[in-house]
Amino acid sequence: MDITHAGERPSLTPSADYFTGTVRQDPLFQPDAPARVAGTLVTFEPGARTAWHTHPLGQTLIVTTGFGRAQREGGPIVELRPGDVVWFPPGEKHWHGAAPDTAMSHIAIQERLDGRAVDWLEQVSEAQYLGT
Repeated sequence: MDITHAGERPSLTPSADYFTGTVRQDPLFQPDAPARVAGTLVTFEPGARTAWHTHPLGQTLIVTTGFGRAQREGGPIVELRPGDVVWFPPGEKHWHGAAPDTAMSHIAIQERLDGRAVDWLEQVSEAQYLGT
């Protein structure tokens, strides 16, 4: 058994290459191989979001607080509320983040394939984010 107590893992500020706005990542779990699944609490300030990206084995989001949005390529922007659970299948191009005027936090769970859990793509433009 391994217990990580609250505050033992420092918060991280992700790269601006992959996020727009103010975002904080709080690692929750990332076990050693052969385990492949990891989880992170991600907090997006209003208007903050990820770049477009995919996951080789998919991604689950569990919205914990606030109000957010997500979009898969070619689909509508979907509103997210606490308690919502979102599944992005392997290889599905998507983005997610906070609403324009409200922060949002979610737990992101994804598996690594050959050491890789995400493939980052281009930034989400302001027009894409606003749906205009």
